[in-house]
Amino acid sequence: MTDQLVPPTVAGRTTPPSPRTGPVLLVLLSAMFFAQFDFFVVNVAAPSLEKSIHAGPAALELVVGGYAFAYAAGMITGGRLGDKYGYRRLFVIGTIAFGVTSLLCGIAVSPEQLIVARLAQGLAGAVMVPQVLAVVTADFPDEKKPRAMAWYGAAAGLGSIAGQVLGGALIAADFAGLGWRTIFLINVPFCVVIAAAAMRVLPARTHARRVGLDPVGAFGVSLALALLLVPLTMGHSSDWPAWTWTSMALAVPVALVTLRWERRLGARGGDPVLVFPLFRSPSFRGGVVASVAFMVYFGSFMFTLTLLLQSGLDLGPFQAGLVFSPMGILFTATSMIGGRLTDRWGMSALVVSSGVIALGLGALAARLFTAGSGTGLPWIVGCLCLIGAGNGVVLPALFGAALMRVRAQDAGIASGILTTTQQFAGAAGVAVIGAVFFAVAGHEATSAGWATAMGWATAISVAMVLVVMWTTWTFKRFTGPGATRGADVPAAHV
Repeated sequence: MTDQLVPPTVAGRTTPPSPRTGPVLLVLLSAMFFAQFDFFVVNVAAPSLEKSIHAGPAALELVVGGYAFAYAAGMITGGRLGDKYGYRRLFVIGTIAFGVTSLLCGIAVSPEQLIVARLAQGLAGAVMVPQVLAVVTADFPDEKKPRAMAWYGAAAGLGSIAGQVLGGALIAADFAGLGWRTIFLINVPFCVVIAAAAMRVLPARTHARRVGLDPVGAFGVSLALALLLVPLTMGHSSDWPAWTWTSMALAVPVALVTLRWERRLGARGGDPVLVFPLFRSPSFRGGVVASVAFMVYFGSFMFTLTLLLQSGLDLGPFQAGLVFSPMGILFTATSMIGGRLTDRWGMSALVVSSGVIALGLGALAARLFTAGSGTGLPWIVGCLCLIGAGNGVVLPALFGAALMRVRAQDAGIASGILTTTQQFAGAAGVAVIGAVFFAVAGHEATSAGWATAMGWATAISVAMVLVVMWTTWTFKRFTGPGATRGADVPAAHV
């Protein structure tokens, strides 16, 4: 996402320059745009879903977090399938599947149907998106990779903006009386066009690389996290019945069995989903911790603030989307220059930028606690500007800091683990902080109740950002200005 953070050239591959990098990049980034769009667009649609198909708080959290969960669960496997069977083939399959599952989302008539369709949509995205970075890594000449990654970050930022703004506009326009359904149905024709264009412009060759799959490990990790996240999501709305505690307890043995399997697979020379030697690096461990804390805050903040704006402050979907615009614009702008800042100032740039995020969140929380539903939109927008500016520097550079001590041959799997961790953390943030939000707001929430709930959710987000700030500060012990330069990493997902 910055001009200093460039994906690695995988050992054993040739990287012949593509003569048409412009069209290739346009096709790839179109898919990235829609993957980001569909993560954020549901935030704006949440109140409409509540009224139209009677989606309760737990269902809303599963609709939002379920997409991120499924997306993360399939990310590493999707990337390895591309290595094994060819990037163009998997990209086209993933794009068509994304269109089909978007159609299923658009015609859902119950919360249960929408949740299942969103899970399937997340899995389709997990097949489609890893091929974006893979093609850039394998087929773009080295001198064009920095610019490609900068545009990758811009596409992700624009996707998040469009999810809030364009999504709100589509719902407000209510084309043919479809309401919220248009936010999903609009994907279908675009996916057809992107898949057709990919068949024409993406390189057809499969790069020779023997790579093993680890379905047992992927399933075990996903199952352990599902056993934990589902009860956390649904427990508060059902008064924490016995099954929620049983499920969370079962997550522990499932996780232990999965970890044992991963160790044994690695010892036999296989390709486990979790590569434990990576965690021996202090920088990698710190990057994982910082990424988890960041995405717990970011995923939940976008979800809960949308609910406050529409349910607490009575804004329409389009108006609520516009509130997020300055945040998204500043994120995109600072992500394009963040590499220069970290190149000059090292980890100090991340520490300061994390402080800017914490300042914006803290100011918003303080205002919500003191003014309640009287918190004005100018104050909210001002806080979002600080948050967006800091996000654009911190999120991309976390990858560079985490992977600067990783061996070149391990960079691909390491970046996959970090990306997967981010997505799981985003789903966890929606589940856990969303549960706190709804618990404080109450079943019959008033405007004041929504504001208080958002104040507590934002206070938890401040704590998460302080973890990011502390973790990046510890990087200063073994880094200096320019430490992230040339780091062999891909951009993060926003």
